[in-house]
Amino acid sequence: MEIRLLSGEERFQARLIATVAFHMRMEDPEKAREESVQETCQHWGAFHEDGTLTAAMINHQFISRLDGTPVRNGGIGGVSTLPEYRMEGGIREIFLKLLPHAYADGEVISTLYPFSHSFYRKFGYETVCWKNVYEFAPAVLKGYAFHGKAKLWKQGDPVNEWTELYNRFASSFNLAISRDDERMEKHLKGEYYKDRKFCYLLYEDGRPIAYLIFQDVRHDPQAILEVKDLAWDGPGGFQAILGFLARFSADYGAIRLFLPRDVELMSLIRSPLAYDIQKTTEQNYMVRVVNAVKALEAIRKPEGCSFVIRVSDELIPENSGVWQVTGDGVCPSDLEPDLSVSEKALGQLVTGAVSLSEALYRDDTVVMKNQETLEQIFVRKPILVEDHF
Repeated sequence: MEIRLLSGEERFQARLIATVAFHMRMEDPEKAREESVQETCQHWGAFHEDGTLTAAMINHQFISRLDGTPVRNGGIGGVSTLPEYRMEGGIREIFLKLLPHAYADGEVISTLYPFSHSFYRKFGYETVCWKNVYEFAPAVLKGYAFHGKAKLWKQGDPVNEWTELYNRFASSFNLAISRDDERMEKHLKGEYYKDRKFCYLLYEDGRPIAYLIFQDVRHDPQAILEVKDLAWDGPGGFQAILGFLARFSADYGAIRLFLPRDVELMSLIRSPLAYDIQKTTEQNYMVRVVNAVKALEAIRKPEGCSFVIRVSDELIPENSGVWQVTGDGVCPSDLEPDLSVSEKALGQLVTGAVSLSEALYRDDTVVMKNQETLEQIFVRKPILVEDHF
């Protein structure tokens, strides 16, 4: 089996495999071929000995954040295998080549949207539970009001205010992807009269303080308003979103609102109908530390702190080792470690998906000493993941 990066026409062949695996339709093959050939993200493939491309995946590359520090983030997508070549280890072999390549290429973390948690754990990924989804009748928001100006975005309108607002909002969250205008426009794209997608920018005193992108979900007897993307600037922006949603009591039977897990609606809502809110927690994102040293350098640490950590990574040899971590940097150490973790546990700890006290329930996290310092560093942190790839 040959594993390598794909180029040109091979990227289109990979797209055809994904079309089969994900039950998609390709309306315009020639357009799809042209788009595939021009793509710049990394496509990886596994080839049978007869030269047939049997499995493929994409490694998107972008910038996200760890404690406010920009880090290189690989995003795995399009993981697919032709049915007749499944169970032959093609995807595993790709990961065995891709992950060391990602380390050498400067990636700090790798993330993905899993179809199976257990499948991707085999390659060092672990769950990131970052959001809650709330469903409730619009009447729950009675008493909230928005008195500013709401502007509906239409195709061709500028997006710079949206981009700036999102990046201000996202700057305090781990794993949030930095957006430029092109990425922001992908979130806005769609016609409200055809796609039933509505994008509103909310202003107070002439200044944008929040935005809301939502879509109609057909449902009998009344449609559901499902929020797809949102951002706000401070408490006033959040209140503006609730007040604007309160306007739709006559239009929808229910509102489906997602929020980052650190914004707990059940603790904030002022409504006699709060008991009628249904809450679902989603675990549809996974993270892997590709470069432990750079990840440990990026996270916030108390002044004067020092600890020694052992990391074990079966798939990236350079990612295994013992390091001393201080406010000045990370360096190899021959001291006895204070903390021993797998690459999976480290991914959750550096992103703040779990605290140290939670990680200790895992069988791959052991504290030997210096626990007080470690508990100050590895705490739960705000996480935001609104971009798909």
